[in-house]
Amino acid sequence: MKRIGIYGLGLIGGSLGLALRATGRYRIYGADRNPEHLKKALERGLADTELMPADIPQMDGIILAVPADALPVLARQLLGKLNPRAWMFDTGSVKRPVTEAIKDHPRRGRFVAAHPIAGTEYSGPEAAFVSLFGGKINIICDPEASDDDALEAVATLFGHDLGMNVHYLPSDVHDKHIAYVSHLSHVSAFTLGKTVLDVENDEHNIFLMAGSGFASTVRLAKSSPDTWTPVLLQNRKALLPVLKTYGQNLEIFIDLLEKEDAGGLHRLLTDTNRIGRIIDRIAEKYGKQ
Repeated sequence: MKRIGIYGLGLIGGSLGLALRATGRYRIYGADRNPEHLKKALERGLADTELMPADIPQMDGIILAVPADALPVLARQLLGKLNPRAWMFDTGSVKRPVTEAIKDHPRRGRFVAAHPIAGTEYSGPEAAFVSLFGGKINIICDPEASDDDALEAVATLFGHDLGMNVHYLPSDVHDKHIAYVSHLSHVSAFTLGKTVLDVENDEHNIFLMAGSGFASTVRLAKSSPDTWTPVLLQNRKALLPVLKTYGQNLEIFIDLLEKEDAGGLHRLLTDTNRIGRIIDRIAEKYGKQ
């Protein structure tokens, strides 16, 4: 059995542990900076045993599923402790900071910068489940910077063992586009939630009148601030320009409503309907729901 160490046993790391253990081909060693998370993870079977510092050289692979601000330092620290044949990958949604942090490391080739695009609005070891990754997209960044055998091992893990669709991108391209399709969505959800809380003092009215549209739109506002604060800060260079465009579009909506411009509003909504066709084509191509 392959021995895999996972740092961070929340939704992503814990689900990886469950899914890899379910194949029968991996023994999972787990670590988490929160002792209660580690205890719950072991109780739930997200890992077989605790990962100790002395275990690192015996691992066949290391997975980093920790908050974005912890990734660069941890990656540099652990790369030098791997055995020469082991690989390491991260699961963060911002790639440039970690790839920059290790670009001159003598063991850089053993690292694979990965982003399994899967998740929910929940966090912690209780949120982990075995089928989180099946059929989803995984992005591997800067494959030319990784050793061929490490790249093949990680791509096989995602594609064969987890059933994900594996694609390749440069780190800066990944970070730019993930700002549009993921990070902006979270900012929008948090902003919508804050706006409703600012103007609606009666929680009963929110519950009474909120339909499925509101619930699905604001769902991401339940996401962990511990996870999303460092993500948004680390990808701020890519996120800020699109947020400014988002603000400009809100100003257009405000202007059309103030002018009672039904024709202009209808044209704007009709033009934006195109996003639905794009999403439908992507879902058809990749089987994404």
